[in-house]
Amino acid sequence: SQGMATQSRGHGTQPGPVGETMNSIFQALSDPTRREIVRLLRQRDMTAGQIAGRFSLARSTLSAHFNVLKNAGLIVSERNGTSIVYSLNLSAIEEMLAVILEMFDVGQVEAASPQKAVGKQQETSG
Repeated sequence: SQGMATQSRGHGTQPGPVGETMNSIFQALSDPTRREIVRLLRQRDMTAGQIAGRFSLARSTLSAHFNVLKNAGLIVSERNGTSIVYSLNLSAIEEMLAVILEMFDVGQVEAASPQKAVGKQQETSG
């Protein structure tokens, strides 16, 4: 069954590690509980117990959500005594946002006007 996973790539996915990372991030954020965990951690770092207090879910279910978010690189955990403290991994979120902006050509003036880009290249090469 592992062979099928590599063959079942969706349209428009990037090949290689960046594409795999983006796929895991989008998959992690597809769940409303995980999006709420990210929202909570955006405000401040929280222990597993503090986060659990905000949800009426079994700890094992929340633990599975934490693992999906950690595997996607969206959150990091640190043991502090008997507690596990979770925090957002801002660099992963920034990378994801950059990919989304690039996907929709946001902020890329040259991409919107190819004639200007070609003209600039000719000026610098001649």
